[in-house]
Amino acid sequence: MSLSNLVTLTGAPASNRHRFSRLLPAFIVLAGAASIACGQARFEEDFDDADKSWQEVALQLPPAPLPENLLPVYISATATQSFAIDARSLTVGADGVIRFTLVATSPAGAKNVSYEGIRCASFEKKLYAVGHSEGRWSRSRRDQWEPIVRNAANRQHATLAQDYFCESKSVAGNAETMLARIREDRPINSRTDGGR
Repeated sequence: MSLSNLVTLTGAPASNRHRFSRLLPAFIVLAGAASIACGQARFEEDFDDADKSWQEVALQLPPAPLPENLLPVYISATATQSFAIDARSLTVGADGVIRFTLVATSPAGAKNVSYEGIRCASFEKKLYAVGHSEGRWSRSRRDQWEPIVRNAANRQHATLAQDYFCESKSVAGNAETMLARIREDRPINSRTDGGR
């Protein structure tokens, strides 16, 4: 069916049919352009990760740390405690969070065990659980992300993030790479406190 037959079938007066037949191609072009623009917007939306909200993966607590799996981590010359990571607990999640068991030991020998996470993208830390001497965990009541403090005496989170886990707000390798850095005392960046 031709355009003129379509216009004739509409039953419109001849003057309106003539106007309609001239405007019809313009409407078709506009409708096509709108469809393309809408499709492009959806395409860009699908690939715009900055607008998508981040989602944390479900958490499973690790077994209690064993002394033979603890790797000492040098924090700073001014640290008031010594720190170690349980090598078997260190993971890098699909959500970009590095999770690990941290053991802090006071000069008197008292130990604090915690299961924590560091998120490189936002330079934040989270306390998931606190360990007890009999090997069980208690979920933290402060189950929220907090900024990492860089200039505290016990700056264990900042040291772990900057020296072993993160580089330019990105996860710096897999768990084995991070563990190798800790074992070999080979930080990503030079230490600012002069090292040991």
